[in-house]
Amino acid sequence: MTEALSTAIRAIARGQSLTQAQLEGAFEALLSGEAAPERVAAFLMGLAVRGETSTELVAGAKTLRAHARNISVPGNLLDTCGTGGLPWKSLNTSTAAAIVIAGAGGRVAKHGNRSVPPKTGSADVLEALGVNLDIDEATFRACLDKAGVAFMFARSHHSAMRHVASVRAALGIRTVFNLLGPLSNPAGASHQLLGVYEPRWLRPMAEALQALGAERAWVVHGVDGIDEISIAGATRIAELADGAIREFDITPGEAGLDTHPLSALEGASVEDNARAVLELLDGQPGPFRDVVTLNAGAGLLITGHAGDLSEGTAKAAQAIDNGAAGRTLRLLVETSHGRGI
Repeated sequence: MTEALSTAIRAIARGQSLTQAQLEGAFEALLSGEAAPERVAAFLMGLAVRGETSTELVAGAKTLRAHARNISVPGNLLDTCGTGGLPWKSLNTSTAAAIVIAGAGGRVAKHGNRSVPPKTGSADVLEALGVNLDIDEATFRACLDKAGVAFMFARSHHSAMRHVASVRAALGIRTVFNLLGPLSNPAGASHQLLGVYEPRWLRPMAEALQALGAERAWVVHGVDGIDEISIAGATRIAELADGAIREFDITPGEAGLDTHPLSALEGASVEDNARAVLELLDGQPGPFRDVVTLNAGAGLLITGHAGDLSEGTAKAAQAIDNGAAGRTLRLLVETSHGRGI
């Protein structure tokens, strides 16, 4: 496989394209630990300078999925996951949205990791809320059955990533692996609400999801630079639906919500994030409630639980106000610790 990596590096240096099979061979060399660090760095930097394509995203995701500790779960599942966005600490929207979506009747296989500064990771927030991250497949299934949402700690499911971790850290830049994580849900989520850190990734990520077999997805980027649906202004969407991809913009007003400045969503610590989630589930109004119901509303639309964004947002708000979302979190905490299984 190291020869496949050498071939890929030479082709990238010459500006040549590679087949998916050739790329899968290169990624296999990286994720199997066979490649020397300097070759890993050359490959990742070469892709970053040239600009990754959907072909590389698909090849990388397929290889990462093949090395993962996967979970087979029947039925449609949604993942709410992003690549990371703004370079400042903001409240973690995707985690709260996953809980609310489940409270409104969706089934969410949330995939995430610990913090990558400055953003607080889903794993840290859920752990602070009392969720056990170290669960086996049976407990994952029980969480999904009882709470409607279950969490997969990326570090536990993608151990092959350790082979590229030191090189990624040394490079100090975003690489293709920042994009591959959200494409590699270990439960094979058929539906996704996926945020990206730059608008140039909207269509390539949607094309990758299409090639990987996703049924429906929104790949989103807020015009203010966030990797989620923005409450501050417009959000660009690349939607995969019925086998086709289309792009459009949405605003909070389309869901009946006011806009709020991004500064209203600043969260300095894991504790701030956990407190914000608990206050949200207790019915506290404000910008965080609005951005969570907006993103949860999109998740409910993607999964067919709502006919449009406005209806989805209203259902998300109802799940908070009638206590269903709060019960979802309590069930997730209890079941993740093996209670009631």
